[in-house]
Amino acid sequence: MVGMDVGLRSRGKPATQTDARRATACAEPFAADFSDIIEAHTGPGDSPARGDLSRSQTELDAEESLAEFRELVASAGGVVAAEVMQRRARPDPATLIGSGKVEEIAGVVASTEAGLVLFDHDLSPTQLRNLEAALPCRVLDRTQLILDIFARHARTREGQLQVELAQLEYLLPRLTGKGKAMSQLGGGIGTRGPGETKLETDRRQIKRRIDHLKLDLDAVRRVRKQQRGRRESVPVPTVALVGYTNAGKSTLFNQLTGAAVLQSPKMFATLDPKLRAIELPSRRRVLLSDTVGFIRNLPHTLVTSFRATLEEVAQAEVLLHVRDASSTYGAEQKSQVERVLDELDCLGKPRIEVLNKIDLLGEHEREGLRERSEAGVEVAVSARTGEGMEALLKALDGVLRSDPVIDAALRVPQQEGGVLAAIEAGMVVHSREYEGNFVRLVVSGPASLVGRLRQYRRREE
Repeated sequence: MVGMDVGLRSRGKPATQTDARRATACAEPFAADFSDIIEAHTGPGDSPARGDLSRSQTELDAEESLAEFRELVASAGGVVAAEVMQRRARPDPATLIGSGKVEEIAGVVASTEAGLVLFDHDLSPTQLRNLEAALPCRVLDRTQLILDIFARHARTREGQLQVELAQLEYLLPRLTGKGKAMSQLGGGIGTRGPGETKLETDRRQIKRRIDHLKLDLDAVRRVRKQQRGRRESVPVPTVALVGYTNAGKSTLFNQLTGAAVLQSPKMFATLDPKLRAIELPSRRRVLLSDTVGFIRNLPHTLVTSFRATLEEVAQAEVLLHVRDASSTYGAEQKSQVERVLDELDCLGKPRIEVLNKIDLLGEHEREGLRERSEAGVEVAVSARTGEGMEALLKALDGVLRSDPVIDAALRVPQQEGGVLAAIEAGMVVHSREYEGNFVRLVVSGPASLVGRLRQYRRREE
């Protein structure tokens, strides 16, 4: 792993300081492509964030970002052979890390027999080409690694289409060759080449495939729109789980719904949205959606390609922002999730902050989170143990605005067994009295259900 921290750090380390290389013993290889890896790490301050947001104190420092990138490598099935850290005042336009560091990495690759060098940074086509020419192995940047993880975890046809589209859109500008200089299609002196090159053929095939994938995803989007239209004909609101990758969204989804979707400590284990119905304390039913996790500097190609999936977030009435309470850089994770929500125009939606994994905290920290939960600031839960689920459902009940809960006094004939069963199933019964052949009830429930029972409303109400 090669780490790079660009610019003066807020923690006081000089930009010219170079950390010593930290070699680690190789464990058993998990996959042929990632069995021996040198990881090139660059700090988060090296390029402006999306949306021209200025760097803040909530962002990860070099070591924290390196730890997160190490988790990405593990999720891809890789084994880290060595780590190298570089600090520079500014990126090198040719190689990002400078020629001296490139020579050092080449030596590390030779000594460890690594088959891959990973950079925690997006490389320009020129930088990628120069690094591959200087190093005796393959070079991947951060976006390529994330795309590989997505490709490994895509199970449904929709997920595979979205990943392939993102991969091709990332690959297209990085094809190298003579290009137009070899084409027969040019005009003027010196522009008539011997024929179409392999580069031009590859570009044409990739563009054709991208167009085909977009048509397929448009069809997926139309199907999803039809499904949402059918759901919207019945007043059942949707609640979407959003959050940083590996925050525990799928575990929370399983805890609330009783489903058995894949829950894994690896990043991006969930790519395809899942929908399940849950019942709130008010007896209202909502649809809970589990979505793909976000990450720092989420590649824009992924946000675009997965827009059909992320439309579930855009259509949701309430967002449950699941955060890892045990993370040491939770503020940065929250900031990154909000940036993606802003890109999806969802930042203004009602949102509940769900602090997950409190079972990993000490008792003093947990008590502080409980006090914040009681104050209504956040909801502290443990999706693994089930702690805090009642408080979360109660908070969700209070935020929902569609099909509001109202109180009603009903007088129902005892022979109307279907009506009484519907009341028991869909409302909270506060009192029940028997009066001859009638049952007098005081209930609270969804306005839609109370409206269907208007003929049984008591006159004194």
